[in-house]
Amino acid sequence: MKKNARYRSLFILILTLVVYSCGVSKFIPEDEVLYAGSEIQIETEEDTVKINQVAEELNTLIPQEPNTKILGMRLGLYYHFKAEQEKPGFLNKWLNKKIGEEPIYLSDVDPQRVEKLILNRLDNRGFFNSRVTSQIDKTPKTATITYTTKLPRPYRLEKFDLQKDSLPIYSEIQDILANTPIKSGNRFDLELMKFERERIDNQLKQRGYYNFNADFLIFEADTNSYDTPKFDLLLRLKKNTPSKSIIPYTIDSMTVFPKYTVGDTTSVAYNSIVNGINFIQEEEFFKPKQLQPYILFEKGQKYNANTARLTSNRLSSIGSYKYVNIQFKEKDTIAGSDGSGALDMDIFLSPLTKRSVRAELQGVTKSNGFAGPGISVSYNNRNVFGAGETLSITGSFSYETQLSGGSNTGLSSIAGGLKTDLIIPRLVPFSPSRFKYNVPKTKISLGVDFLDRSQLYTLTSFNTSYGYTWNANKYVYHELNPISINYVNLANTTDEFDQILDDNPYLKSSFEQQFIAGLNYKFTYNELVDENKSHPNYFATSLDIAGNALNLLNGGKETAFGLDYAQYAKMDVDFRYYLRWKNEQTFITRLYAGLGVPYGNSSTLPFVKQFFSGGPYSVRAFQIRSLGPGTFVAEDDDDSSYFDQSGNIQLEGNLEYRFPIFSYLKGALFADVGNVWLTYEPEISEDETDEGIALIERLKTQGKFDKDWIKELGAGVGFGLRVDIQSFVIRLDLASPIRVPYLPEGERSRVPFFDGGDDNLMLNFAIGYPF
Repeated sequence: MKKNARYRSLFILILTLVVYSCGVSKFIPEDEVLYAGSEIQIETEEDTVKINQVAEELNTLIPQEPNTKILGMRLGLYYHFKAEQEKPGFLNKWLNKKIGEEPIYLSDVDPQRVEKLILNRLDNRGFFNSRVTSQIDKTPKTATITYTTKLPRPYRLEKFDLQKDSLPIYSEIQDILANTPIKSGNRFDLELMKFERERIDNQLKQRGYYNFNADFLIFEADTNSYDTPKFDLLLRLKKNTPSKSIIPYTIDSMTVFPKYTVGDTTSVAYNSIVNGINFIQEEEFFKPKQLQPYILFEKGQKYNANTARLTSNRLSSIGSYKYVNIQFKEKDTIAGSDGSGALDMDIFLSPLTKRSVRAELQGVTKSNGFAGPGISVSYNNRNVFGAGETLSITGSFSYETQLSGGSNTGLSSIAGGLKTDLIIPRLVPFSPSRFKYNVPKTKISLGVDFLDRSQLYTLTSFNTSYGYTWNANKYVYHELNPISINYVNLANTTDEFDQILDDNPYLKSSFEQQFIAGLNYKFTYNELVDENKSHPNYFATSLDIAGNALNLLNGGKETAFGLDYAQYAKMDVDFRYYLRWKNEQTFITRLYAGLGVPYGNSSTLPFVKQFFSGGPYSVRAFQIRSLGPGTFVAEDDDDSSYFDQSGNIQLEGNLEYRFPIFSYLKGALFADVGNVWLTYEPEISEDETDEGIALIERLKTQGKFDKDWIKELGAGVGFGLRVDIQSFVIRLDLASPIRVPYLPEGERSRVPFFDGGDDNLMLNFAIGYPF
């Protein structure tokens, strides 16, 4: 107790010295006082007025914010003053550059101007004849301002009418007003009227009114008909509205230039016409019949701004064009017999470079101790068959050796692969007409990979898939692969690896079932694409089902094409919440959960489909695949633990605070928690070795998911540095455990960066952000 008291006293003393040293009063000029903020007090005659909402809006009108305070100290202001001294020192200059703030004095604030702003805003919100006063409260070095606002009863809407005329546009506006947010009983609200003008304008532009503008609409409020605070509202067109703005326009002609470059002449004879659309190209670059379905307009159709935007999106999504420019020109004719105008539509498409080759040299280091060089070469051919198809061929080769890892030091691996993707910008063999926002793409993939792990095994894998990807809107993305086949052949196993398999029947079972055929689907909702959102969400879920079709086609047989095939269902969800604020600061919360269930032919999930925990994209205080399942821990001499520590269920949570340091260098503080478990008991066959039986018994008792799973979560904290150059990120994270689940109960908690000995620190090097 005395020791704790001494620590507490020392902490109070240090805090007192910090507070004293960070005082700014001595730097304030004699004729100035610091502005310490403002308060708005509201009095109202009507109980139904939501005072908190009014106060929140009025607070936004106060232009000056006082200097920032942290734990009662104005650190930004303090380091600004220190940097202004004759000999500021490097540290004070650097801190001023990072967090320094110019002083805000009372003389910088104009209370009378704020009063006028408040009165104007209240008038716009229906509180006519409001009163606002201000009072300044001073101390020797600071001052606050209190604005007292007295609100009368607000003016509320009694009747809302549209001034009518025989012109067709009035019927259109009347139809649009069926969904107006302006309702009887609403408080007078100028911003709502502005919003309604923009809404009507947007709707009219979707009904052919190409030249209309929101400024042509005017609201007139009449308060003279009532003795109480009520008003009538009339909407009409301004008298000087141009005649061409109140007639709808139809598409009279459509011309597409599939291979346009700046400076090209457009006076070329039409060389092909498809469904009334003229396609001009000196030689066939893009097949007109394949390009036409991306254009949502038809000849004789009314102009629609939304259709024009969607057509541009669809053409851009093909992947063959860097620029899409849609232009509309008014015809030099008077309105037609139906009172409409006419437009010519021209679409100019500027292609990307048709062929490209890209080579990458890589230096790889992994959390499991493997490091080495690699090379990757990619070839892309856009519009390869003249209908927007993209052919990509990628070859890769790498060599890795384990630089550290106890008895495993010196292990090496050689890996290589060849992958071919053909992306077809349409839904083969279905029609794309139902997809307005973005036409789905058909993706056909074929690949082969090999991995030669010295002293262990050689793996050769073949994979192919056929599926579709599409964006339903700005935020929603779908990926569906109805055909997904993966075959892995394990060969050239050494006696050492054979012994590992014999001693681990759970691992052996997962390696035996290497023919995987099924379907998978992924859904993503991503608000991060909108940089203006301060609170974006991210949600992704995927579903992977294998073996059912083969089981049905083979009448329930356990083999297909002479091979054992896997049967399982696997699903995961990933939710993230981002809180952004000024100076590129972000706070992220992430929750992840995954579950895989083997059935039928399979007693375990295939090894490549299992979950693992730990590493640079998971719980960073633990090595990759070193956490779990449950409280399982590898024996001291168990070199095969890398294979053992996986499961069919995973739970994980992360918190991360990201902030800039300078230029391209960013910093982060983070906390991670998670683990993997087994929801089923591995089976023991009659011919198992003693080591295999012992391992399975350990997995049964230590790796099973049960009601005490919270006590078995691994957790860690840390900090990191990231070099972020135009979204290319090199990341270095240093983490330390605060809870180690494989230790005995009562000994699992640690003081990070101090307890734990050699395994107390974990350095992660990675490319890209973890989430």
